[in-house]
Amino acid sequence: MKKVLLTAIAAAMMLAGCNTSNENKNDNSMNTTLTLIQEWDKVFPQSDKVDHKKVTFKNRYGIELAADMYTPKNAEGKLPAIACSGPFGAVKEQVSGLYAQHMAERGFLTIAFDPSYTGESAGEPRRTASPDINTEDFLAAVDFLSIQENVDPERIGIIGICGFGGMAINAAALDPRIKATVASTMYDMSRQISNNYNDAEDSKAFRDKQRKALADARTQIARTGDYGRVGGVPKPEDLPAQAPQFLKEYADFYSTPRGFHPRSGGSTDGWNLIGCQSFLNQPLLCYANEITNPVLLIHGENAHSLYFSETAFEKMTCQKCNGQSMTIGNKEILIIPGAVHTDLYDDRAGLIPYDKLEQFFRENLK
Repeated sequence: MKKVLLTAIAAAMMLAGCNTSNENKNDNSMNTTLTLIQEWDKVFPQSDKVDHKKVTFKNRYGIELAADMYTPKNAEGKLPAIACSGPFGAVKEQVSGLYAQHMAERGFLTIAFDPSYTGESAGEPRRTASPDINTEDFLAAVDFLSIQENVDPERIGIIGICGFGGMAINAAALDPRIKATVASTMYDMSRQISNNYNDAEDSKAFRDKQRKALADARTQIARTGDYGRVGGVPKPEDLPAQAPQFLKEYADFYSTPRGFHPRSGGSTDGWNLIGCQSFLNQPLLCYANEITNPVLLIHGENAHSLYFSETAFEKMTCQKCNGQSMTIGNKEILIIPGAVHTDLYDDRAGLIPYDKLEQFFRENLK
C-alpha cells in the first residue's frame, strides 16, 4: 500500500510533512491557545530593518493559525499588507518568512503563516492538506490583516510559493479583497497528484489505484488510530544516482543546513497517509480565468514545474507564453533565466526578483 501511495503522490510528498516531536498538539476548537516559539529560529538571518512578532488568527473552520508579522521599523499610518505562505509542506521559518521579511524591508506590513495542520498552527490530525482549507487559510489571513489598525484594508495582497501558489490563485478567484496576487515557482497540487508530473499518468486507471490505496489506508487508520507517514525528502547522499534532478534540488534545500527546519515537512517524514486525498478530486484553478485583479506568476526557466505557471497564465489570458515572459492586461508571467524550481526558495542564487515584487505591489496596492 505504501509503495502505491508513493507512486500516487510522487515527489509531492517529497516536499511535505512536519516533525511531530516539534509541533503543537492542540485540538482545533475555538478555544485553542497556541504556544509559540518566541526566539528567532528561521533558516534566514533576522533583518534590523523590520520589527518582528508572532501573531495568531482563526480560519472559518475554527483552526488557529500561527504567523510571523514583519513591520517596517518606524512605520506610520496605514500600510499596504501582504500575506505569504508556502512551499507545500514547508513552514514559515523557511521560504515564506524570507519573502515576508524582504517585502517588509520595502515598506509593506507582512505576515508569513503556517497552514492548517502544520508547523505551529493548530488542526488535527497533523500533516493534512486540503485545497479548500488551505485556500481558506489565505482568506483568513486577509481577514486578519483587514482589521489591523496599521493596515489599509483596501491594499492587501498575497504571495503563494510552490504548492501555495496554486492555493493563492484559488484564493484570488474567490476573494476580491485580494487586490494583487503573486504565485512564485507555482505548483498546481491537484493536477500533480491526480495526473503525476507532466500529466504522464492522466488516466482513470492511475487514479483508481490511488483511490483504492487511500481507501485501504483509511480502513487501517480507523482500526489502529495511526495515521502513519509517507514522503519527506531524504538527505542528498541517500538519493540514488538515477533520482530525478528536481528531487536532488529539493534535497539540497530541505535536508541540508541551507533550508532544514525541524517543523518542516520537506525536512522530515512527510504527510499522514491520507493527508492529501482530497486533491485527487478537487481542482484548484477552475475559475482562474475570472480573476479580475492583477496576478504575477514568477517561475524559473529551467524549473521542472514551469508548465504549471504556463498553464495558469494561459487559463487567465487565453494566450500561451511558450516559456517567455509576457504581460496581457493585468496578468503577467515572469520567467527567470537559468533558474530551477528551488532557486526561488531562498537568496543563495540571488534570483528572487524582489525589485519586481515591490514594483508589482506598489502599482497594484495603491
